[in-house]
Amino acid sequence: MAQCMRCYVSGRVQGVFFRASAREEARRLGVSGYARNLRDGRVEVVLCGEQSATDAFKDWLSEGPPEAVVTEMQCERAEDPGLSHFEIR
Repeated sequence: MAQCMRCYVSGRVQGVFFRASAREEARRLGVSGYARNLRDGRVEVVLCGEQSATDAFKDWLSEGPPEAVVTEMQCERAEDPGLSHFEIR
């Protein structure tokens, strides 16, 4: 069964190719949604897909790409944004 989550990722997550790397990971896992930078320095990620894929994607988000330093991640259930792919906003 598909599920959607909204995650807020804190730490050194802007300027380290976090969103582009998230898009590649989402494509690999078959997850749709988006990633966008927030003014407070966090990255917001909305992800939708089968639970096994979204769980794997959340595991990836907790680490991020090699240059990122994730210090905190908060996730909550979210409405499906109706995307068929993963995009950077």
